[in-house]
Amino acid sequence: MSTRALSLGSLVLFAIAAFSPVAHAQDPRHHWDPSNPRDSVQQAGVLPQDPTTPEKYPNVWSVDILLSNDGFGLGTIYRRSFTEDLSGFVSFSISESKDDREVEYYDPYYGTSVTPGKLNRFLVLPLMAGIQYRLFREDIVDTFRPYVNAGAGPALIYMMPYAHLVEQADGSLSPEQVEFFKSLGQGTPHYTVGGFVGFGANFGTERHSIFGVNFRYYFTYLMSDGLPSLYDERTGEIAAYKKSFGGFVISLNVGMAF
Repeated sequence: MSTRALSLGSLVLFAIAAFSPVAHAQDPRHHWDPSNPRDSVQQAGVLPQDPTTPEKYPNVWSVDILLSNDGFGLGTIYRRSFTEDLSGFVSFSISESKDDREVEYYDPYYGTSVTPGKLNRFLVLPLMAGIQYRLFREDIVDTFRPYVNAGAGPALIYMMPYAHLVEQADGSLSPEQVEFFKSLGQGTPHYTVGGFVGFGANFGTERHSIFGVNFRYYFTYLMSDGLPSLYDERTGEIAAYKKSFGGFVISLNVGMAF
């Protein structure tokens, strides 16, 4: 065998030995499989939880801002969770109620408002106890927690004078409007029972802060013939009585869980 043939054979063997690691690395049987990415839940932390669960923060206290066709009102509510879906509450509120037949006029010259024929003002103070049930807990994220609720209890209707009819020298009657805070000391209480049904939702993931909205319809009636609300401006006689003090109310809830 010639020296040239030996050199060529040595070169082939060297090439095979040099490239064998590359071939081994490209062998699919020995291919490196990277590990699975970390779970997104583990990366982001624990998912938000309902801040009113019995195990975490079973008690909720909130302030309610009430909006209705009759005006504004304020209330407070204490709620206690029994299960993840069911809770009980006690609420108290105070709001104004008007006769649907009232027509209010604003005097831009004097900067005052007047309601012709209005005789009395009314404040409604219900004390309600009830239940609240959360909806779709397993289907909707905790940042939006819808619910239905209902309550019932005693209610106080506080009647205050809006105007006093003063007889003039010619025998005619002239109304003298009573300022609101002065009329508070001249009012009389009337008692009844009432209730409401509603639905709403709480929002957010902050465990200590509660924010929500509740749409309610109140049923509050007097058992008697009603309370005098309007008078006839020509004769001074009572022209209308108010018996129903309920209606549709929007409640904005701001509070804390503990």
